[in-house]
Amino acid sequence: MDAFLEMGRQVLASQPFSVLIGAELTGFAVGSAEIKVPIQPKLKQQHGFLHGGVVSYAADNALTYVGGSVLGPAVVTSEFKINYVRPALGDAIVARATAVYVGKNQAVCRCDVFAVDGGKESLCATAQGTINKLGQSK
Repeated sequence: MDAFLEMGRQVLASQPFSVLIGAELTGFAVGSAEIKVPIQPKLKQQHGFLHGGVVSYAADNALTYVGGSVLGPAVVTSEFKINYVRPALGDAIVARATAVYVGKNQAVCRCDVFAVDGGKESLCATAQGTINKLGQSK
């Protein structure tokens, strides 16, 4: 297995919330990241859709991973916006993020989140965020 992906998986395994919801880092390289979350009954809202907070989690974490891949591992999300375009139904969601702009101390990244049902993917949300290096003075 790729050492970069393995390092990323170790980081994910150290995040209790990620472990709780069963998140898995399925792809990780400089400038890209992919996180998969299985859709479980305990993660649904009252209409039977995956809760928007879980969709948002996947987008935020994928954005931060891709930001860390281009800025270094000590990063945080300083802001992000998400648009939900359809309910997440099916077996899992997959969040795929890429870096759009990389500066010295911050990166602007985007992420599309897909609901996966029987192998078919449908866009359920799209997000954009700014990832900042920790410890940088303004």
